[in-house]
Amino acid sequence: MAAMLRLIRSSSFICLLMAISSMAQSPPVLDIDGNPLTRGVEYYVDPGITDVAGGLTLVTRNGSCASYVGQVPIGNGSVEGIPVIFTPTNPGDTVITENGEFTVAFSTSSRCVQNTTWGIGEEDPETRRRFIVIGGEPAVFEIGSDQAPGPYTIGWCPDCLNPPLCGRPRCGVAGILEQNGTRFLTLDGPAFPFRFRRA
Repeated sequence: MAAMLRLIRSSSFICLLMAISSMAQSPPVLDIDGNPLTRGVEYYVDPGITDVAGGLTLVTRNGSCASYVGQVPIGNGSVEGIPVIFTPTNPGDTVITENGEFTVAFSTSSRCVQNTTWGIGEEDPETRRRFIVIGGEPAVFEIGSDQAPGPYTIGWCPDCLNPPLCGRPRCGVAGILEQNGTRFLTLDGPAFPFRFRRA
């Protein structure tokens, strides 16, 4: 009986250490004021580099509806963009952590689509970069950084329920692709740094 109690205590201690270790490996993503990004709170996604462009917003492509995620150009009046809301995929999580999975949506609606949750769209045939869109299948993203409080990068990797059948997943980090004066948020190019500011 004493041996069993010792085993239970040591197992509990190991589980506690693993939980602490897991928490230590995933620090919270911080906004520019040093506060953790929180579920349900609105944030502006600003560039981590100054004087290149404004925040993220809805943009159009080829005269279509505003169903692409893009960046407000400088010299366009307000450069704030549209606030977004981050939602961790784990229902019990209230804070966005680095490399933790979440969905993201603009806190507005488009005249074309009501659902403004971000997804992965078509690939540009010339640049081979995939556009980040709204109104389609929601995508699960992650945020990473080499330092806190950022700048941060936004990444995506496809879910694969049966890894042997998936082959090599085509993950990507979000960057900016400029076409005809419009700045699109896309995957598969150079990473673009971002910071988050509470709306």
